[in-house]
Amino acid sequence: MQRVKVLILGGSSEASGLVALLAQEDRFALTLSLAGRTRRPLLPDVPCRVGGFGGVPGLRHYLEEEKIGALVDATHPFAAQMSQHAAQAAGMSGVPLIAIRRPPWIAGPGDRWTMVADMREAAAALGTRPRRVFLTVGRQELAPFRAAPQHDYVIRSIDPPPPQSLPPCARVIAARGPFAVEAERALLAELGIAVIVTKNSGGEATAGKLAAARALGLEMVMVARPPLPDVAAAVAGAAAARDWLIGHVGLAHDTAVVARGV
Repeated sequence: MQRVKVLILGGSSEASGLVALLAQEDRFALTLSLAGRTRRPLLPDVPCRVGGFGGVPGLRHYLEEEKIGALVDATHPFAAQMSQHAAQAAGMSGVPLIAIRRPPWIAGPGDRWTMVADMREAAAALGTRPRRVFLTVGRQELAPFRAAPQHDYVIRSIDPPPPQSLPPCARVIAARGPFAVEAERALLAELGIAVIVTKNSGGEATAGKLAAARALGLEMVMVARPPLPDVAAAVAGAAAARDWLIGHVGLAHDTAVVARGV
C-alpha cells in the first residue's frame, strides 16, 4: 500500500510527540524538517531534513515535487515567519495543512508579570536599577539586552550564544529542558535572580520556572507571541493532530486504495 507522505515542520515538543505517534501508523511516510537553529538537535528515527526551503516558492516546490499529502506546522510558537510560509505554500499547492498551536501560559494568582511585545521592550522593562536577570529567550535574541548593560545577566541556552550578542556582564548556562520546578527554584535562589525574562512559549517542558518564580516572589518579563496566520485546521497538541490526519488524509487515502482494489 502506498503511504501518504506527511511533512512535519518541527521545532517543538509537539512535533516530536507527533512523530512518535505517527511512526506507529503504517499509512503515513514521515519527513521531519528542522530549521537548523539548534546545533545538536535530538533527531527521531525518521527521515529528517535540516535547513530552510527558500521561502514560500521553495516550500511550494518541495510540497509538489515530493508529492506531499499533508503538511503539519508544528513549529515553535515564535517561528511566525515559517508558519506564514507554511500557510501560503499549502494554499498555493493545495496540500492539506494542520497547525499545532500550543496554548500560551496565563498569569495566575501570585504571578508578577510584565507583558511586553518584543525583546527591545523587555530590555527596557528591566529598568535602570542594576539587577540580576535570568534570560531564557533563545540564543538568537540577546542583542537588544546590550542596550541595558547595567544588569548582571544569567543566560540559559541549549547552544552557546554568539559572543558578540552578549551583554557586557553575562554568564551562560548550557542546558536543555525539561526543567523540574524544584530544580528551577533551587537554581534561581542560588543565583540570586531578581527578575526573569522569557517568551510566552507555553507547554510543560520549561514551565517550571513559572512556578519557581511564583514561589520565590520574583518578577517576570513575559514576551508576547507574534501573530500567526489563520488556518482552516488548528489543534492544541500532537494527539489531536494525529486524529485530524487520520480523519482527513489517512481515511480518504484508505478509501481510495480500496476503490482501486489495491
